[in-house]
Amino acid sequence: MDRASSNLVELRDLKVAFDGVQVLHGIDLNVGRGEAVGLVGESGCGKSVTWLAALGLLPGKASVSGSVQLDGQELAGGPREVFERVRGGRIAMIFQDPSSSLNPVLRIGRQIVEALSLHRGLRGDAAKREALRLLDMVGIPDARRRFDLYPHEFSGGQCQRLMIAMALAGEPDLLIADEPTTALDATIQAQILDLLIQLRAETGMATVFISHDLGAVSQVCERVCVMYAGRIVEEGSVAQLFSEPRHPYTRGLFDAIPRIDGPRQRLIPIPGTVPNPKHLPEGCSFSPRCFRAVEACRSERPSLETSADGRQLACFRPVPANEPVETRTRMTEDMLQ
Repeated sequence: MDRASSNLVELRDLKVAFDGVQVLHGIDLNVGRGEAVGLVGESGCGKSVTWLAALGLLPGKASVSGSVQLDGQELAGGPREVFERVRGGRIAMIFQDPSSSLNPVLRIGRQIVEALSLHRGLRGDAAKREALRLLDMVGIPDARRRFDLYPHEFSGGQCQRLMIAMALAGEPDLLIADEPTTALDATIQAQILDLLIQLRAETGMATVFISHDLGAVSQVCERVCVMYAGRIVEEGSVAQLFSEPRHPYTRGLFDAIPRIDGPRQRLIPIPGTVPNPKHLPEGCSFSPRCFRAVEACRSERPSLETSADGRQLACFRPVPANEPVETRTRMTEDMLQ
């Protein structure tokens, strides 16, 4: 099967603007059937906006253009009814703060049954049996008794499990997990990650995992897209990016992670912050923060090109393989002087 025919979702030249300010600059992204894709980058890089735009969930003031195809069917620009059938049905999304996504005045059982009714047409006892099965599947203990509890009677980790159960109610082909472990402690984070991996193996659904946590991405995903200032700057397999990140931004994300294995070494922070979309620099958006930037980087914008090993990269001066950390430290210090 060729790559094109195996794609479940295809985003092409997806652009988003708010009040005339461009925040996404032409995103091209595929998600294959059953594939797990990670989307990483600092806050404000456009990770969540990409998928909110793809699902038609942005506010009315947002201007969205480009193509969003699900199994070859164009969604962008389509009627509201098409999105309502897709959202929660074929594509489900869970958010980082489950307490704000669950209705605080409705019992949790009713909320799951409502999803089953909308997306699968189940009613009465059949809907309740399926809701209890979903609660068992996501690891909620004593599901029958807790079916009639309210969201505030569950812990943060359990609320996230409830959101996953609601997302699974429509038997989605794609689950988008937007920072699903951010507000949880380390032990509960590990449990949620294990649950996502298990559910994907059991159901065969594709997963998009949006996160700042590169360690979590390495556990859950097969392929990673790195975003910066509304663009994808590097894309490749987990093995490629974690063993040899080539874009200076990707390399910077790894260099800023504390490590407990190997010899002690100095962390290399990325200078500055993500630029305001209203005032993007000319050329490469990362050039003001980049330890490898030269004049061409400040005047021209690199395009996303596919290399011989299959990864995609938008950079005029990629990080050489096996570059010593001392070299990057020195280059960063020279840039800051």
